[in-house]
Amino acid sequence: MATSAGLDDSRFIISGGPVPQNVTEGHGSLGAYLRNRMRLNGNDVGLIDGVFGTELRYLELLEQTVRLAECLRTLADVRVGDVVGIVSENRLEFPAALFASIFLGATVAPINLTYSERELDHAFNLSKPKVIFVSPFSADRVVAVARQNRHIVQRVILFGEENPFGSDVQLLEEFQKPVSFVNPMNFYIPPVDVDNHVALIMCSSGTTGLPKGVQLTHYNLMASIALLNFARERDEVPSGESSELLEPPPGGIVLLGVLPWFHAYGCMTLINVVCNKQLLVSLPKFEEGLFLSCIENYRCTMVFVVPPLVVFLAKHPLIESYDLSSVDTLLCGAAPLSKETEDLVKKRLKVKHVRQGYGMSETTLATLVQSGEGHKSGSVGIVQVGTLAKVIDPNTGKALGPNQHGELCFKGSQIMKGYIGNEAATKETIDADGWLHTGDIGYYDEDHEFFIVDRLKELIKYKAYQVPPAELEAILLTNPKIKDAAVIGLPDESAGELPLAFVVKQEGVDMSEAEIKKYVADRTSPAKRLHGGVRFIAEIPKNLSGKILRRELRALLQKPKSKL
Repeated sequence: MATSAGLDDSRFIISGGPVPQNVTEGHGSLGAYLRNRMRLNGNDVGLIDGVFGTELRYLELLEQTVRLAECLRTLADVRVGDVVGIVSENRLEFPAALFASIFLGATVAPINLTYSERELDHAFNLSKPKVIFVSPFSADRVVAVARQNRHIVQRVILFGEENPFGSDVQLLEEFQKPVSFVNPMNFYIPPVDVDNHVALIMCSSGTTGLPKGVQLTHYNLMASIALLNFARERDEVPSGESSELLEPPPGGIVLLGVLPWFHAYGCMTLINVVCNKQLLVSLPKFEEGLFLSCIENYRCTMVFVVPPLVVFLAKHPLIESYDLSSVDTLLCGAAPLSKETEDLVKKRLKVKHVRQGYGMSETTLATLVQSGEGHKSGSVGIVQVGTLAKVIDPNTGKALGPNQHGELCFKGSQIMKGYIGNEAATKETIDADGWLHTGDIGYYDEDHEFFIVDRLKELIKYKAYQVPPAELEAILLTNPKIKDAAVIGLPDESAGELPLAFVVKQEGVDMSEAEIKKYVADRTSPAKRLHGGVRFIAEIPKNLSGKILRRELRALLQKPKSKL
């Protein structure tokens, strides 16, 4: 890794201001913090299942949480430092499982429910969950992999009403039967070392293949939550949210979220909503009619989106059939949003604000946020409170001044503890001075607004999912008919980028594009499939050290598609 900035570079370090005082509010753990927030929120509705219309009040959630926590402690022997996995779509059982585990001082590993068995096996061996909660959607795969890893997974608990798997899997309600009620305020929540104790292990894809486990501490999460309250006091806007949060609309703030809770953006949205007494209408996945009818029926004022959803709202003819006039703000993250799409959606929906920010799993949530009314088009905002930022020359590590392109680096209260079980990757990402190197290229202007230009990392952003080319290349190379392969992102307005493979066939073999796409699809989750197709070429361009020259492959996209 390049060296960190010296004293001479300190003038080019941009500060978002000091960390808010009393981030923990005197609590000895995130669990105690969450319990107090849910108690104070009282009998207000906090979550609504957008599919079934089921409402969950804060005190109901608190009671469900402590009951489940007691069951995990007494029946599954979950203790401080154990890991609990959750493999589920967004559903009302998810937050109770999440918070119950945190109450006990256990670490929670939310895992992508679309993972293939190969990917699940990797995730389980990465985080080593003692207990796994699973929804019916992914239960076949999860149970199969859990049975192969009995040395790790001791218990599988199934959401829903039917259990086709036998005695080694328990329905949630059966698991909870021995405990009918626990007084939330009498429940013992053990204190932890908030600075170092890991609350969440989020899967984050890297350029070298399968996901790494991002460790976020209790303090990371409490600092992220505290930013909203602190911003109200300073009349600033955290995490891409609009200044209308300071003066809620007459009907109150109603948020619509379709972002999966196993994703860092979605999970932190859920936690922030519960801690800041907001109302979240949640959907398990994006379905056009259901998404739009939820906005109309619940009069949603803010919608959490990723760029493909903004394209849908800006262009789809179905929009005209629904009343979306309640929407004041679109909160967009996970991938860059073009100015053209932003302008289109503003004109069509008459929304006042389309807010963007920049963050990654390794930074808990956003480190750069748009606030106020005057942000520049194309920017991702200014440095978040409690954060330091700099742009460095990737080759020398020297901090750069305004309008100079370099690698974005951050330091502060939201930076991860490190990658679980991977000290080498941690040291490659966080230098000796505590600066996290993002691998993304950007710059800031004279007003300290930041802009993302490119990325050093080769991750493909498909519908806000991170797709590592190296993983797909490794899969392709296991096919005996394939001599060599490389994968890049094909630009796409709706999805962001589509994984596209360049393939060199073995001499004398017959192989079709469909055959290759199926080969990859059989071994990966949906986001990692070759949605951009396959191009057959004679040779993969590489430099002398063997590194794939992806820029040359991108240049080939301008040429007509190769014939089979």
